Amino acid sequence: MSKVELQSNEQMISYIKKSYLYSWADLKQLLKIGIINSNTMTAFAGFWLALYFTSTSFYANWHMLLVCVFGTAFIIAGGCVLNNYYDRDIDKVMNRTKKRPTVTGTMKLGDILLIGISLTIVGLSILLLASPQTAIIGFVGWFSYVVLYTMWTKRKYTINTAVGSLSGAIPPLIGWSCIDPNLHPFALLLFLLIFIWQTPHFLAIAMKKVNEYKIANIPMLPVVYGFKMTKRQMLVYIICLLPIPFFMNDLGTVFVVIASILNVVWLMLALKGFKVGNNDKKWANQMFLYSLLYLTVIFILMITISFPTALF
Repeated sequence: MSKVELQSNEQMISYIKKSYLYSWADLKQLLKIGIINSNTMTAFAGFWLALYFTSTSFYANWHMLLVCVFGTAFIIAGGCVLNNYYDRDIDKVMNRTKKRPTVTGTMKLGDILLIGISLTIVGLSILLLASPQTAIIGFVGWFSYVVLYTMWTKRKYTINTAVGSLSGAIPPLIGWSCIDPNLHPFALLLFLLIFIWQTPHFLAIAMKKVNEYKIANIPMLPVVYGFKMTKRQMLVYIICLLPIPFFMNDLGTVFVVIASILNVVWLMLALKGFKVGNNDKKWANQMFLYSLLYLTVIFILMITISFPTALF
C-alpha cells in the first residue's frame, strides 16, 4: 500500500470516528439522557417494590425487568425527542438548550420527528409484552408530557409545572404493573410522592433560569408572579410531603424515620428561602441539589429495605 493510500485511509477512518462521536453528542442532547436515567430508576423502584409487596421472586420475573427498563427508557426517549422537536423555536433563545440539534441544524427536522415517533412506538411495543395495562400506563405518561405539557400548558399557564409532573410520576406505575396489574395502594403512594416532589424541584430550576424563561416568553411561576410567590408554592408542596412516609410504614420504622428527617430538612431549607435577601438564585440552587439528594436517598432506601425479600 502506497504512502498516499495509507494517508487517505487514515483520513477516512479519522473522519468516520469524528462523525460518529459528533452524532452521539447530538443524540445525547436530543434524548435528554438525564431524564431517561432518573425515570428509569423510579420505574425500577416500582418494579422492585411490587416484587416485595406481592412476595414474588425476582428470579421468576427477571425478564419482566428487561421489559420494564427498556420499555420505559424507549417511551421516555420518544417523548423527549418530540418535546425537543416541538420546542425548537424557544430552545434557540435559552442557553441550556441552544446546542440541541433541533436548534443547530446538525440533524434534519424530519429525521428528528421520525426518531421521536419510532422510539415511542418501540417503547409501547415493549411495554405491551408485559400487559396491555402497562402499555396504556406508559402511553398516559407519554401523552401527558408531549401533549398536555409540551403542546398545551407549557407556553400558556403557570400550572405547566404541575401538569408536567404527571408524566414524571408515571414510571413507578409502569414498573409496578409489570408485576402486579392490581396496583397496590403503595404504588399510588409512589406516584403521589414523585408528583409532589417534582414541583419544588422544577420551580428551583425555574428560579435559577428565570431570565432565560423570560426571554423565551415561557410563563413559569417565577416569571409571572416573582420569587416570593414561587417560594410559597414550593413550601406548600414540601409540607404536603410530610405525612407521606407515615403511609409507607409497611417498609418499617427505619424508612419512616429517615424519610421524615429528609422532609424536615427540606422544610427548613424552604423556610430559609424567605430570609436569603438577594441570594435567591443561590438558595434555588441549594433547593435543586437537595431535591436530587432527597429522591435518590428515598429510592435507594426503598430498594435496600425490600431487596432481600424481593430477590428470593
